[in-house]
Amino acid sequence: MHAAHRLAPHFPDGRFALDLHGMDPEPTTPRDALARLLGALGVPDAALPAGTDDRAGLWRSLAAERRLLLLLDNAADEAQVAPLLPGAGPSLTLVTSRHALAGLESVHRTDLALLRREEAVELLTRIIGPDRVRAEAQAARDLADLCGHLPLAVRIAGQRLLSRPHERLAKLVARLAAEGRRLDGLQAGNLRVRAAFALSYRQLPPDTRTLLRRAALAAGADFSPETGALLAGLPHDEAVARAEELTDAGLLQSDPAAERYRFHDLLRLYAAEQADAEDGPEVRDAALDRTADWMLRRATAAALHFDVDHERTGPQADPDPDTAPTGRDEARAWLEAERAQWLAALRRAHAAGRYRQVLDTAEAMHWFSDLNQHWEQWVEVFRRSADSARALGSRREEAVHLNYLAWAYNLCVHDPRAALTSADAALAAARDCGDGLQEGWALGYGAGALSRLGRTEEAGERLRAAARRLAAHPSPQARLAELTVLNTLGALLRETGRAAEALDIHRRSERICRAGVPGRTEELIGLYQAFTRQQIGNDLAALERWREAEAPLRQALAVFEAAQMPAWASQARLDLGRALGAVGHPEARETLVAARADLRALRSPRQAEADAALAALGRSTADT
Repeated sequence: MHAAHRLAPHFPDGRFALDLHGMDPEPTTPRDALARLLGALGVPDAALPAGTDDRAGLWRSLAAERRLLLLLDNAADEAQVAPLLPGAGPSLTLVTSRHALAGLESVHRTDLALLRREEAVELLTRIIGPDRVRAEAQAARDLADLCGHLPLAVRIAGQRLLSRPHERLAKLVARLAAEGRRLDGLQAGNLRVRAAFALSYRQLPPDTRTLLRRAALAAGADFSPETGALLAGLPHDEAVARAEELTDAGLLQSDPAAERYRFHDLLRLYAAEQADAEDGPEVRDAALDRTADWMLRRATAAALHFDVDHERTGPQADPDPDTAPTGRDEARAWLEAERAQWLAALRRAHAAGRYRQVLDTAEAMHWFSDLNQHWEQWVEVFRRSADSARALGSRREEAVHLNYLAWAYNLCVHDPRAALTSADAALAAARDCGDGLQEGWALGYGAGALSRLGRTEEAGERLRAAARRLAAHPSPQARLAELTVLNTLGALLRETGRAAEALDIHRRSERICRAGVPGRTEELIGLYQAFTRQQIGNDLAALERWREAEAPLRQALAVFEAAQMPAWASQARLDLGRALGAVGHPEARETLVAARADLRALRSPRQAEADAALAALGRSTADT
């Protein structure tokens, strides 16, 4: 409407605005709309043709030589709009619709996006005045966020506050913060967000309505067609078609690159309300259980692609072999995209007492988790699996998963106190069931926690005990554990000023890697060797043999990058940058800047080391 007013002077032969009532149960018919347009051009009722096509032809002939501006507001679909278009000539038509109207040809499309936060605050300011907004600036921003930056919602919130001049913005923010009351709070007189959504919802076909309301049950910010299909009880292709229909109707937002869909926050609340009202708890729970079971089976099969004990995972383990990820790249992509969904499924299975399924999924995730140790949710995954093992009365599995949990506390969330508690519990469970391998792991994880707590002497004692326990164990798993423990022991020695001893320990680790481990792939041993090479590079740096340190650090970084292990690569890049800086290498600054960015993105505590290394490099350059 604003654009039409601005453009009006350029169209002296007539400016017409027509509400097509596209959201009403019975939108305006093209025949009736044409009668109004022709009447506006001076055609008497008696001269109006009877049929829609004849009226459209007369309208085009009369408009052909005129400079008309036509605003067709709230259009229902292409069939309603097409007969009203003036055709060739100097006229301009503006059409607004909640639908994409993809069938209209030769048009310029403008997608009206949500307001930006600052624009939403500006709209609120225009309604209630700048004084109230300035007095509660943060509350105004919070209110804009709770309205989802949706113009109608911001307008309603503003009108409500305008009618209550003494009410604080923070009071409305507190009310809207409760999701269950948000839509109730977004109404002012006859303006209601819920009513606006209901207009669109009622026009949808039954299966499309089902997909919309059930998809609101999905976890995470967006959902895939598989999730939508499972929740709605529809075939995959049907779910895709319905999701695309919802996208065209402006009720879902499609991802520009992937086949995924997203709700507006307020529309998700409305759709969830409809699920409660129309489906009821039994139907809703059945949909969630069906989806959770499928997701955990797919997640387990995908994660096993990374398990060294299951190098080849057949599609029969997947709930839908035809669409199952076929390799590590596809498996990684699926696990990352559906992270929120399979984690929600794990919670649901744990709450329902499906402990074996929780254990199987977490066990399958073990090796995959090591590639993504920057994911904080591994603490939750392995806490639930340890609880499940305890509920099943399996002390061996409890020891395994308590060790996984100690690892997650140590490396994923950097909480050494919680890691030590978990490692001690794993040690007790391992000794109860006589599992030497898990005893060695528990000693090693406990040592790592003690080292982070500054209790280095105790940490060293545990690491030596772990190395002895694992060296006596004949399994290939024990060799990998021994490598981890030796590398950790060497790092501890280096950090306590005993770099020469550390180098000897890490050379020993390197010899184990070169000898190979029965039943383990070269790729896996290559990762262990890369970590060992990183430690050797750091040992050499600690001995101020900087130029010798460069090669092993570069080798380690290349392996971690090729394996897509960002948490490992970022630390190797930091170590390399410091070594390069010590010899004045021209790549030092670039390497350290990249390391700092990576470590910040991963929320790693080592980002402070990157800051310090860059500062030291700056001082060195200034001195030079």
